[in-house]
Amino acid sequence: MARQRKVSTTRVIAADRQAIFDVIADPALHPVIDGSGTVGGVQDGGPERLALGARFGMDMQLGASYRILNEVVEFEEGRVIAWRHFHGHRWRYEFRDVPSGTEVTETFDWSTAKAKLPLELAGFPKRNLAGMRATLERLDRYVTTGSAEGVDAA
Repeated sequence: MARQRKVSTTRVIAADRQAIFDVIADPALHPVIDGSGTVGGVQDGGPERLALGARFGMDMQLGASYRILNEVVEFEEGRVIAWRHFHGHRWRYEFRDVPSGTEVTETFDWSTAKAKLPLELAGFPKRNLAGMRATLERLDRYVTTGSAEGVDAA
């Protein structure tokens, strides 16, 4: 049996599905909701709103500062959005209506990465899972209060 190279976390947020999706589809808000502490800011020249095939750059910080270029590879308005960067791994968000709001699932999928083993040896799946949990907490806070202040990054 092939190894599953994905980690996911889910959170129910007491907010409208489209309102939550709109936050994720706005790359300028990624640094606001980022729970990993690595997303510094959106690079100039990218789209204001993500769509299938859109490319957007982010300024990152993980020890050293670096820049990353992402491409949206899945997009279903209000339901699914996913992007990958040049190493091939993906970040995916799924949105589903539930009685108390919206169930949001974030997934880090390195099954499509060019270098799977180095990601595993460096501990990225475990580290990213902690960051994703913090991201969903910050996303919850942002869409329900208008600010992610008071929620620490992982």
